[in-house]
Amino acid sequence: MSTRRLRSEDYNDYSSTEASPDGSPPEGLSNFSSPSSYQRFGEANGTTWFQTLIHLLKGNIGTGLLGLPLAIKNAGIVMGPLSLLGIGIIAVHCMQMLVKCAHHFCNKHQKRFVDYGDAVMHGLEASPVAWLRAHSIWGRYLIGFFLIITQLGFCCVYFVFLADNLRQVISAANGTTNDCSANETSLLAPTMSSQLYILSLLPFVILLVFIQNLKFLSIFSMLANLLMLSSLIMIYQYIVRGIPDPSHLPLVSQWKTYPLFFGTAIFAFEGIGVVLPLENKMKTPHHFPIILYVGMAIVSTLYLSLGTLGYLRFGENIQASITLNLPNCWLYQSVKLLYSIGIFFTYALQFYVPAEIIIPTAIAQVPERWALWCNLLLRASLVCVTCLLAILIPRLGIVISLVGSISSSALALIIPPLLHIATYYSDGMHPLTIAKDILISFIGFAGFVVGTYESLFELIVPTPTAVNATRAL
Repeated sequence: MSTRRLRSEDYNDYSSTEASPDGSPPEGLSNFSSPSSYQRFGEANGTTWFQTLIHLLKGNIGTGLLGLPLAIKNAGIVMGPLSLLGIGIIAVHCMQMLVKCAHHFCNKHQKRFVDYGDAVMHGLEASPVAWLRAHSIWGRYLIGFFLIITQLGFCCVYFVFLADNLRQVISAANGTTNDCSANETSLLAPTMSSQLYILSLLPFVILLVFIQNLKFLSIFSMLANLLMLSSLIMIYQYIVRGIPDPSHLPLVSQWKTYPLFFGTAIFAFEGIGVVLPLENKMKTPHHFPIILYVGMAIVSTLYLSLGTLGYLRFGENIQASITLNLPNCWLYQSVKLLYSIGIFFTYALQFYVPAEIIIPTAIAQVPERWALWCNLLLRASLVCVTCLLAILIPRLGIVISLVGSISSSALALIIPPLLHIATYYSDGMHPLTIAKDILISFIGFAGFVVGTYESLFELIVPTPTAVNATRAL
């Protein structure tokens, strides 16, 4: 799940907004005739392969990473890692299909690039179904809708994450020592509910999203990256020490919890929105496939290692975020605070995408003298919506699984294979390729339906284990 989907001078994410540069081809671009001669931008001021790799890693590593140990628990110590690896392979393949379709439409329509929404729109235009061709513009609207749901869902997750970690740190403050030998944090003092912590964060988050200058936000982005990286290093060095005997852990968990695993896993892997913007801005776009495979291999290794080791370390006691399992000592309390500060700053970056889709359209409907106040009011209102949803669903694991099942599965698994079929069906596709695409889309749709149902059911009728975990917090 991606934490950086932004449009800026250095990193333009046209897959996430209606804004895009002029689609007319530059001089000489109309002379190319084969995909092999095509390059997206290839400008001298484009990003290097290393910068692109860093952006790709940033776009795929976020709060979903910390929830993967619980996801492994919901699938089993054997089934979980195998399923996580399988979802990773499918997700990368879908990213590759999206890039291929974008290249096809750039050649076909003589454009310098197309974003995710454009690609789906052009795919519907190429569909053999007349009704889909007549309503192709809805493809762009659909992608915009899912991007808004996904990004606002991330913001809800951030509210719950911040509240849970701050609540644990504050309630254990009086008993925090320098002794880090204990395996779990024990809460020693009564404190406010998670809902009140979420509400107390609201004014600070509203002030944060009033910052609209991306260059200024990039400072917070760099600070957030450093804080989160430091926290991850500390988490890894703790969980690799003293792993107990894993023989008592189930190889395969109950089937009812597997959809919760799926939602969390696809939430973590949903970085497909950054793929086209990154390739668009590279100096050498033809190197992007290698960077994609290398970057996603690093991401998959990180996901598999933290998810598996975290579950092995804490077993059945693993919580929705692995930070909540860290010991009650100043060192690891500081880890929770550092990661929380990083997530707080990241909220503004995630919020930027839906704000840029919704607010310009709304401002266009009011007189210019009211534009600034309308902008600020809409920003505050959207933050309040995410805050309200977080208060209504103050369970981090369920929020992550629900967001992943509803929106991430659509963007990462369901739509790309269908787009691939619509793009190349008229050119002739091998039946096995069509069957493969349909199978991937069906897996995504099944995860969407079952994962959403189980997440909502767990929310309404929580299992005894989930109730105990919530009381422990």
